[in-house]
Amino acid sequence: MSSPSIPPSLLLRASTSAPVAVNWRKHAARASVVAALAGDGGCAGSGMEQLRQGKASSSPVQEKPVMSNIGKSTNILWHDCPIGQPERQKLLGQKGCVIWITGLSGSGKSTVACALSRELHCRGHHTYVLDGDNLRHGLNRDLSFKAEDRTENIRRVGEVAKLFADAGTICIASLISPYRRDRDACRALVPDSRFIEVFMDLPLEICEARDPKGLYKLARTGKIKGFTGVDDPYESPVNSEIVIKLEEGECPSPKAMAMQVLLYLEQNGYLQA
Repeated sequence: MSSPSIPPSLLLRASTSAPVAVNWRKHAARASVVAALAGDGGCAGSGMEQLRQGKASSSPVQEKPVMSNIGKSTNILWHDCPIGQPERQKLLGQKGCVIWITGLSGSGKSTVACALSRELHCRGHHTYVLDGDNLRHGLNRDLSFKAEDRTENIRRVGEVAKLFADAGTICIASLISPYRRDRDACRALVPDSRFIEVFMDLPLEICEARDPKGLYKLARTGKIKGFTGVDDPYESPVNSEIVIKLEEGECPSPKAMAMQVLLYLEQNGYLQA
């Protein structure tokens, strides 16, 4: 007896359905893994958090998020991610911190900041310099040099420096920052004593003699108002971690000043995770 013949259309359908089914299974498996990892779609979503902690909740009831009102921002929620400062520091082999260099115009703040950044970079450390004048080209271009705008200028830089430190970077902020309360407010932003204040303690007459930008001359002739050290006060720090002074009447070299800060970082464990 001869076998019944199978129509060609059925043979074609059978041969093509097998790979389609296999591909469908692959996509389904892949989607289930992604869904488990993604949770709610954020890096701290329920799926990721359950996998990271090795447990899953069987309760269908979700806790209501706690919203906050901060300043003029309302109904905002802080979102945590599983990768934090410790993980980033381990990756970089250093501790994130803020080195805040303060002093009169012409005291050498930017010079020290760049020299320090170079020395750390040559030793394999990740740094970033926040220079006061540079920031006024962009982030703070809408601020004047009035007292209230200076306070806002420092507040913004402090918040940015805090983010760099949280990222594990050694952030070097170089600003006159004349008011003690504003510097203290920035210190309070950075936890675990990771705010290192460097006071460029050079006499006004030395800074004015240098006058690299010609600003003291303009201030003395009344063409600039509210200039720090001339007709606006500079409040010297009282508890700086590092103070850079004249040595036998001479200013140390940029490298020597940078090494003074670098030595402090080494002795206090900032250059290791």
